[in-house]
Amino acid sequence: MRTEELVSPKPVVLIAEELSPATVDALGPDFEIRHCNGADRGELLPAIADVDAILVRSATKVDAEAIAAAGKLKVVARAGVGLDNVDVSAATKAGVMVVNAPTSNIVTAAELACGLIVATARNIPQASQALKNGEWKRSKYTGVELAEKTLGVVGLGRIGVLVAQRMSAFGMKIVAYDPYVQPARAAQMGVKLLSLDELLEVADFITVHLPKTPETAGLIGDEALHRVKPEVRIVNAARGGIVDETALAAALKEGRVAAAGLDVFSKEPCTDSPLFDFDNVVATPHLGASTGEAQEKAGIAVAKSVRLALAGELVPDAVNVQGGVIAEDVRPGLPLAEKLGRIFTALAGEVAVRLDVEVCGEITQHDVKVLELSALKGVFEDVVDETVSYVNAPLFAQERGVEVRLTTSSESPDHRNLVTVRGTLAGGENVAVSGTLTGPKHQQKIVAVGEHDVDLAMADHLVFLRYADRPGVVGTVGRILGEAGLNIAGMQVSRATQGGEALVVLTVDDNVPAPVLNEIAQEIGATSARTVNLQD
Repeated sequence: MRTEELVSPKPVVLIAEELSPATVDALGPDFEIRHCNGADRGELLPAIADVDAILVRSATKVDAEAIAAAGKLKVVARAGVGLDNVDVSAATKAGVMVVNAPTSNIVTAAELACGLIVATARNIPQASQALKNGEWKRSKYTGVELAEKTLGVVGLGRIGVLVAQRMSAFGMKIVAYDPYVQPARAAQMGVKLLSLDELLEVADFITVHLPKTPETAGLIGDEALHRVKPEVRIVNAARGGIVDETALAAALKEGRVAAAGLDVFSKEPCTDSPLFDFDNVVATPHLGASTGEAQEKAGIAVAKSVRLALAGELVPDAVNVQGGVIAEDVRPGLPLAEKLGRIFTALAGEVAVRLDVEVCGEITQHDVKVLELSALKGVFEDVVDETVSYVNAPLFAQERGVEVRLTTSSESPDHRNLVTVRGTLAGGENVAVSGTLTGPKHQQKIVAVGEHDVDLAMADHLVFLRYADRPGVVGTVGRILGEAGLNIAGMQVSRATQGGEALVVLTVDDNVPAPVLNEIAQEIGATSARTVNLQD
């Protein structure tokens, strides 16, 4: 056999559009890289059939048809912010992770907004064009200073904050409208929070930095534009449609707005608009993310996300995965929570009607929402025929009517940190399993099963036996396993009271076949006998 045939094939990454060379460098040598013209459907659909990941920008439509054609697809990566060309719903149903680069263009977008503010104040593009046309019109293009003027920032998110910081260096007074920002937080940045009506009335310049939602569409519309100062200059480098373009044209025509700077439009590409007839409108063709630096950042960011996704890790920038940035102290708990979920399902023997993921201890100073998701992935790992991922695990719970809840407590008397997966079954029975991590190598341990305390290292093959406490049971279990050629690696026996219910948890070197388990259960009169195979 040839040497190359012994090598496992690398995961395949399809790059469907031109991306920066840094993107490929960030992927590294662990993948087979292919290329295609994603805008050509005839080329895309066959090319995507056997790939593990696809990287796109804006020209490639990764819709339901493309996702259906991609039998091995695990992740769609958009090297940019928007996802208009990706069917996130279809991807989620197929268990495909969708990632983008949400922070790649924040500096670039903020700088463009600042540029539009300066351009509308000083008529820079109009004066430049006039001069190139042979016209020297200094008086026509007299502008206004930014110093001591009031800038109203509508939306104090990451880009809005950057704009506020940069324009304050021009000596502008910064006010903002954002109902999701606390006044104290704004005050720390030197920004005064106002209601939208108040901002409209006092601002000399207004810059919009909101997401496009049903609530924000047309937010700066006819009513708002009747509240502003006639000398106001309005900039929109966020999303088209937040500023009502028809209302803005009317306000410019009637002299109720002095100028506008627009990078985005309600319908794009936009090459014909009534706004283009106004000399006091500066318009650019959606250049917010169009810098070499931003595109390189986007490519590197999604390449890193693809690496994480194909390594089976949770990706902070995945748009269809619950959770967020994972703290380093939380990350080692992900495989533990997933295994506890699988053990829970084996012990329950059915899907719970309610599932509680309880996290206790020092770890709760971080966001531990991701541990709930990891446990949920484990719960359904051995329940459904489909591949269970961090993406579709919540869908499986929803489809089966499972109520999922995360509870946290900083108190953990017996362990530094403790994760418990607890569920209520349809008949009212409660099932629970708890685990923890110990030592510098984060060794995974099972520390409780229901009301029974145990202390057993996690292993690939586990056996759980419940029975009425009496002498000789341990010897019987050992004898039957020995006769079957199965070696016991570890064993814990727990009982609440002498002669009451007892629990044996064993770790064995190989999976226990069903006939052997049934023989053990009959011999010891077990009320419950379960095996769990955690081997990948």
